[in-house]
Amino acid sequence: MTILETAKKIINEGPICDNCMGRQFAKLSTGLTNVERGQAVKLSLAMEGDFLLKESGDDSILKELAPSSAFARKSLGIKKDDEKCWVCLGLYDNLDTWADRAVEAIGDIEYSTFLVGTKISGLLAENEEILWSECGITHAEQFKTELNREVGKLIAARTGKEVEFERPDVLFTLDIANDKVDLQIRSLYIQGRYRKLIRGIPQTRWPCRGCGGRGCEGCDFTGKQYPESVDEIIREEVVKMCRSWDTTFHGAGREDIDALMLGSGRPFVVEAVEPAVRSIDVAELEKKINAFAGGKVEVEGLKIVEKDVIETLKSSQADKVYKLKVTFNEPVSREKLISSINNLVGAEISQRTPQRVSHRRADLVRKRHVHDMQLLEFTDEYAIIQVHCDGGLYVKELTSSDEGRTQPSLTGELGVQAKVTELDVINVDI
Repeated sequence: MTILETAKKIINEGPICDNCMGRQFAKLSTGLTNVERGQAVKLSLAMEGDFLLKESGDDSILKELAPSSAFARKSLGIKKDDEKCWVCLGLYDNLDTWADRAVEAIGDIEYSTFLVGTKISGLLAENEEILWSECGITHAEQFKTELNREVGKLIAARTGKEVEFERPDVLFTLDIANDKVDLQIRSLYIQGRYRKLIRGIPQTRWPCRGCGGRGCEGCDFTGKQYPESVDEIIREEVVKMCRSWDTTFHGAGREDIDALMLGSGRPFVVEAVEPAVRSIDVAELEKKINAFAGGKVEVEGLKIVEKDVIETLKSSQADKVYKLKVTFNEPVSREKLISSINNLVGAEISQRTPQRVSHRRADLVRKRHVHDMQLLEFTDEYAIIQVHCDGGLYVKELTSSDEGRTQPSLTGELGVQAKVTELDVINVDI
């Protein structure tokens, strides 16, 4: 079937605008807009109709060709100016309105790039499917593809911003059915390292165990198990500077609540959710976070990164260096302790999920290695031991054996129960 034969079928379905006519042949040419294609197709129909009319003198030929010339419009009543296109229901007459709504919706939110998407109504989708089915359309562009492009051009002209397909700062969604524009603002990702300088605060927010975060007397109606966290301390200034709705914290592992995080700090990414400001001064942000933290937490090396850094951060198995304060339930000699420590250097540790985290981790046996282990200090009351090991090794259980769930262990080597009473993370090697 030729283009003109297909076009005749399309015209016979009802009044159709130039956009929708041209869109049915969008994949057959380049360098033209759909409006130009539609006008060209209608002009070809008109010319053929006028030619055949002059050749035959038979007016009925126009009813088959249904040309869109002024003569045909007047003679056959095809798509008068006050008629709506039955396919798009006149939507292409209101593209400026949709662009204005998008610009109004973004307000004073800072962005450099954007993308337009469309949530098409059921009626428009059905109209398009009917046209394709009845007329055998095989070279069409989807309705929403053209709408995204044309409204995008108008937004770009109004704002001077650029369209970005991969990672736009803002996604405008034209919700046709509900006659509104929705916004999706891409998060801003800030990477750095933190040191936790006091014990007793978790890395991230913990909802109250009693109420699940709803608020109860046990948590003083805060909904939180602990009053503050590293996450919340960092969040405060990020929300202010970025004017974001909230933050999400992503750490390269986590230390226990009762552990310090020292040395070069633990890598993290804080995600500013729906930021109104993107061009921030990270050096100034770093100062503000450290001032607000009041010596509890320190951050350094802040920089803006892309989202995929989070996956790298989460999937990395970084080596860790810990400093442990260890006590024993019976006296041990320095010589015996050094000998037991040396036996663990280079050892492969089989570690069943510790009892203290079994409620949130699968019950598996994991293999990890101890790279180095040194006795730093020894007294009658305690020993200070430094451990360099694979990421994911639970060093408290490496010390205590966790009732035999970790093999080998310091307790097992000594034959005396050992326990970590203080733990500091000295380095996270990423």
